[in-house]
Amino acid sequence: MKTSKLKLGSKQYIPKDFNAKRARAILRPMGDTRRVSEPTIEEQIAAYQREFQDLDPQVEKIVSALGRLNRRMNVAYGRQTATLGISNAEWEVLKALVLSGAPYRMGPSDLAKRLGLTPAAMTHRIDRMVAEGLVTRERDESNRVRVIVELTEEGRSKWLAAMRLASVFEEELLQDLSPEDRGVLGEVLTRLLRRVEHAQPDAGGRLTDLD
Repeated sequence: MKTSKLKLGSKQYIPKDFNAKRARAILRPMGDTRRVSEPTIEEQIAAYQREFQDLDPQVEKIVSALGRLNRRMNVAYGRQTATLGISNAEWEVLKALVLSGAPYRMGPSDLAKRLGLTPAAMTHRIDRMVAEGLVTRERDESNRVRVIVELTEEGRSKWLAAMRLASVFEEELLQDLSPEDRGVLGEVLTRLLRRVEHAQPDAGGRLTDLD
């Protein structure tokens, strides 16, 4: 299996090889699938049309598929991060710090805004991550009133491990799409995202804090 280099700041990190077959199990049924009672998309559309005659079945099929895909992907990612000893909530903080660029530092208020959380919820999350050694929280030397949250080596290691697992899952998810199909799908989804962002500019966060 080939490995790729990931450059963070001035350093390059080479992900270690790992058991891809184990990661792929995330796309196989887990638990007792006989208990799943959610109707198929076709059944849902038929029920909606029975109750709401103005429904556009083509539109409903698209938005229902997107909603279900998003929900199941979130569950899959949550199972992967759980194997690393972190939660999806903690992963979001690690991601935000990595995206900020070296030296991977942000203020708690900036993190809260980025993740759509209240200051109190952000403080609670940071407290937990400091205790786990994923981030540090120190006073800014240039402004003692300001607090800085910084990614630790342990936090960066967890982020890289999560990325390795996610890359296998995502590649299997898209295995039936050609490069051309992936390009078209990416463009179409980006257009939909931009439309929602324009219509709902304040909807980047959550309606409630999910810790």
